[in-house]
Amino acid sequence: MLKLTVKPGEYLLIGDDIKLVFAGGSSKNMRILVDAPQKYNIARSETLERYAASSDFESGIKYSPEQAISEEAQEKIKAILMAERKRIRKEKRQASNG
Repeated sequence: MLKLTVKPGEYLLIGDDIKLVFAGGSSKNMRILVDAPQKYNIARSETLERYAASSDFESGIKYSPEQAISEEAQEKIKAILMAERKRIRKEKRQASNG
């Protein structure tokens, strides 16, 4: 298992077609954006654990992928990430200026 430290806005590439973007968070949680082809079944561990005892799990749970994100939504996400980076930089500058 690989352990990495990432900053908001940084991303990881897995192969040629999976991108994980760290979008920020706190000490108890983090926000991750996953950009992957629809052929991959992506599920949270909490969901898998909840259904692990059910008969559906044995038959193979399939999760319906969400619709593609619109260009407008993608632009909003970029704007949010940029605003978050600016806020963090500003906080760092204020902290260093004392």
